[in-house]
Order: sequence, then C-alpha cells, then structure tokens
Amino acid sequence: MTTSNATAGSRTRTDVQKGAATVGAVLLITGIFGFIPGVTDQIDQLRFAGHDSKALLLGVFQVSVLHNIVHLLFGAAALWQARTASGARSCLMIGGAFYLAFWVHGLIINRDSAANFLPVNNDSNWLHLILGLAMTSMAVFLTRRPGPGQPKTQ
Repeated sequence: MTTSNATAGSRTRTDVQKGAATVGAVLLITGIFGFIPGVTDQIDQLRFAGHDSKALLLGVFQVSVLHNIVHLLFGAAALWQARTASGARSCLMIGGAFYLAFWVHGLIINRDSAANFLPVNNDSNWLHLILGLAMTSMAVFLTRRPGPGQPKTQ
C-alpha cells in the first residue's frame, strides 16, 4: 500500500510543470490550427516562409508553414520538458526568451522584406510579446520559493 501511495505522490505535478504543459498544449493546438482551412483564412495563400504568406490564423495572425512548425516544435518541447520541474522551468524561460526575440525581430524588420521570414503582422507580433512575457513570468513565479513564515505553494 505504501508503494502505490509513493508512486501516486511522485506523479504529482508542480505548478511550473502544469504551466509548461498548458503552454505546450496551446502551442501545439495553435500550430495545428494554422494548417486547417476555416480556422486559418486564406489558406490557399499559405507559403512555406516569408512575408508573401497571406494566411491568417483566426483571421488575424499572419502565419506560414514555418511559423506553424515553430509553434508545433515549441509545443512539443514544452510538453516533453514538463515531465520535470527543472525542465519545465528551463523550457518556459528559454521559450519565453525566444518569443520575446521574435517580438523584437518583428519590431525592427521591414515587414515587406525577406527579413520577415516567419512572417509577422502587428497582431502576431504583439501576441509574441504577450506569450514571451507570460512564459518567462511563469518560469519565475511558479518556481519562486516562499519566504520565512509563508506557506509552500508547491
């Protein structure tokens, strides 16, 4: 009986693991939806990469095959890393940093040039900012240790 309780206890996920798993699932769904007609408008305009991809996820966010693949890869990585608290934290921190870099990239590039290889429009660019901030915040705040006299949250 003790063994089964220990096994069940070892399956308890920390908050950061739950956060990474949630982010991973959302990114996987986003990547998949980027290939589905109706969810992605102008799917016939979907290109592998570059600013000439005019496909719009949910009619708002400019996407390409490469952009969708990036979301699928980050989603799969987050789900894989969510197996451990340290992996989940690292994945959220590194992934968040990448999405913040995508945001900065979107701010400084000429959107009609080959440098817009992901591609991004204003809406997707701001979404990358929100995602990057959310992921890095989750990495920090979901693993923060309580101070003296504070109850443990994990």
